[in-house]
Amino acid sequence: MLDPENTMTQPLASKQPKSYRDIIVIGASTGGVAALMELVKALPADFPAPIFVVMHMPADSPSLLPQLLNSVAALHARHPQDGEEVEPGIIYVARPDHHLLLEGNRVLVTRGPKENRSRPSIDALFRSAAYTYGPRVIGVVLTGYLDDGTSGLWSVQRMGGQALVQEPHDAEQPSMPTNALEFVAADYVVPLAQMGTLLVRLTQEHAPAKTRLSAAELDLLKIELTIAKQGGGFELGIIDKGKLTPFTCPDCHGALTQLIEGQLIRYRCHTGHAYTVSALLSEVTQSVESMLYQSMRGLEETKMLLQNLGQHFADDQQQAVAKLFYRKADETGQQARVVHESILKHEALSGDLQFERKKLR
Repeated sequence: MLDPENTMTQPLASKQPKSYRDIIVIGASTGGVAALMELVKALPADFPAPIFVVMHMPADSPSLLPQLLNSVAALHARHPQDGEEVEPGIIYVARPDHHLLLEGNRVLVTRGPKENRSRPSIDALFRSAAYTYGPRVIGVVLTGYLDDGTSGLWSVQRMGGQALVQEPHDAEQPSMPTNALEFVAADYVVPLAQMGTLLVRLTQEHAPAKTRLSAAELDLLKIELTIAKQGGGFELGIIDKGKLTPFTCPDCHGALTQLIEGQLIRYRCHTGHAYTVSALLSEVTQSVESMLYQSMRGLEETKMLLQNLGQHFADDQQQAVAKLFYRKADETGQQARVVHESILKHEALSGDLQFERKKLR
């Protein structure tokens, strides 16, 4: 497992003192390609810190993000190899379907359990950086849907790092910045045009002393990082680290444990999958819609079968029997229409309901 007492004191391969804010972690989703290109274009060639980027992308698609960033940036962007040593001035971009983590002075590229049905996970990267480098970390949440990055940014700030959030009105998709601001008192909320200059200034600041967390908090963080690295949540005792719930994981149907971070509620199953409230609500309501469609399909197939049998008995001059099957077909069709109306009324929910709650305060 990771050891913050050892990893947080290991220097980067640079001349910059370890007491500076010299670790940048960035998370983005919908609209993130254009946002990242604008951000890195503003950074100078002598930028003194490594930058680690998680951008949500389909698992089976090739990632052209390093090439796109290289086309506009003075810094070099690339997909890192597992275990390679961290260097300043490099933009490390997560590979599709792989978590990007930090351990000591090295980059880890792993296929641990998904978080919010996503791999790579912004939260996993942010937590690993916070645990490993503490107050040296600057976490940045950019445009995106739902709330990946909120929990990780909370951990960055909890461990003494700086929390930066793109101004929601400036984001192509404001959900990720808005969710982050709901639960994290960000140190800076700025439009993208100001982000590069701000990062240059912050990397010139000395990092404060390490924040001391309780043994229980550090233990939970260590377990979650180990899960992201290799899985095995059950053996690591994740079930005992929160409140066991009657809910099940949308991915593997394992029991979910509720975890609380400040005002933020999260869930993790014993195999390792993790969900925020937004992601869990979204998955559950989508599965309900899917089951409703399956019910409607079954009823419509039953109606067709009954009609087919009714026609068979009508052709066989068994009119009374045929009438019975036709009547049952009509009744089944009415049931299918009720289910169809339920589908039309079914609401796809997510944690964005919290913003409606906020309005009611």
